[in-house]
Amino acid sequence: METRLFINGRWVTAAGGATLDVIDPATEEVIASVAQADTGDVGRAFDAAAAALPDWSRRTAYERGQVLKKTAELMRQRADAIARTMTREQGKPLAEAKGEVLHSADTFEWFAEEGKRAYGQVIPPSVAGKRHLVIKHPVGVVAAISPWNFPITLQSRKIAPALAAGCTIVSKPAHQTPLCLIEVFQCLVEAGLPAGVANCVVAPPEVFADVMFQHPAVRKISFTGSTAVGKTLMRRSADRVIRLSLELGGHAPLIVLPDADPEAVAKAAVAGKFRNNGQVCISPSRFFVHGDLRKKFTEAAVAATQSLKQGNGLEAGVEVGPMIEHRALASATALIDDARGKGAAVLTGGQRSTRFDRGYFFEPTVLTDLNPESKILVDEPFAPVMPILQYDKLDEVIARANDTRYGLAAYVFTNDMSAVWKLAEGLEAGIIGVNDPVPAVPQCPFGGMKESGLGRELAHEGLEAYLETKFISIKLRDGM
Repeated sequence: METRLFINGRWVTAAGGATLDVIDPATEEVIASVAQADTGDVGRAFDAAAAALPDWSRRTAYERGQVLKKTAELMRQRADAIARTMTREQGKPLAEAKGEVLHSADTFEWFAEEGKRAYGQVIPPSVAGKRHLVIKHPVGVVAAISPWNFPITLQSRKIAPALAAGCTIVSKPAHQTPLCLIEVFQCLVEAGLPAGVANCVVAPPEVFADVMFQHPAVRKISFTGSTAVGKTLMRRSADRVIRLSLELGGHAPLIVLPDADPEAVAKAAVAGKFRNNGQVCISPSRFFVHGDLRKKFTEAAVAATQSLKQGNGLEAGVEVGPMIEHRALASATALIDDARGKGAAVLTGGQRSTRFDRGYFFEPTVLTDLNPESKILVDEPFAPVMPILQYDKLDEVIARANDTRYGLAAYVFTNDMSAVWKLAEGLEAGIIGVNDPVPAVPQCPFGGMKESGLGRELAHEGLEAYLETKFISIKLRDGM
């Protein structure tokens, strides 16, 4: 198992010799100790990216695409092994982990092709004898920062388009989950990635950020994480006007209209909510059910939740693994205690599981009768907790769904197309799934409104995020 930093095409130990333990959240055992970069290591990674930029940006989109496509092929070949590593360090069930690896491979392949479509324009002149052109130019050196909940997917959405556009990059995985991304970098190396084009360093956030903001070559930051950290990055980026892509927090409504099948929708809702133990930025987190369906939906949701198999993600049939760390357990407990203190009823779950001697296991939980001021309805609940709310009119539920500072995703279950259009146009969210609890695909844009972020990842928009638009005006010689 590789545990070193990847800088300038070489696997290297940290200059200061520091290491960081990676913990299995299901057993609380140390899986491995990885090299932890200091200021000098991070600086060398950005130096390498800056030095590699001229050659990489001059290569054709076809040459760059070959590296990305080969990376995708290698990831698919090694999907089982990479998924096992992910499950051990992140906790999600093995099937979910393998799905993430394959989805990420699709992202690399998509941008291998999309990089060939960074088209320019020829614009008709308004003055005789002039010609106007627009071409695309890579932004430059990119810093990519991602959290632990989707340790490969979220980096792939940054690495693949950046490389396709001709940029170079330094990636910082979360300290909880560096191992599976290291395995992706091994695929990149074997796919023919030139030295310095992509670098991977595990470093304390403050160390990485200080170097990132001071290094003169850094032109763009792509960050996935909390809204609070995103705001800090915006403030610090202002001094040098560094470009930002921010995919931040979410608090997605799931709306069940009266024509829906309550039992079928409840099962889909439970699957969407407890995927990755509720630790998903686009996970539905406020469940608005029409009054006519509330009783049946609630009963079906409780039954489906209670039937979920919880355990170590490496075990066959497990659907819900542990939470990422002890701090996450404490946060989930605090949310439920607050809701219960304000009058909520806990229908199932509500506490750390007593079935396991070790590991950060929390019981999947269903709540009803919530006070609107409960923290779980206000703050992003990165936890396996499903709050069920009742509504009676469509305009009412649109207003309540939009009553949040977040706007990443929303979900609607209905066969009424008139209602679908009204909700699609009225909901303040960048992603809307209609009868679809898992809408993300590489060819469609991913991102949010309001305090859920800036810009879009994936799709054509995800490539544009790593390109500058350059206007060229040519004055022809007289007489030609």
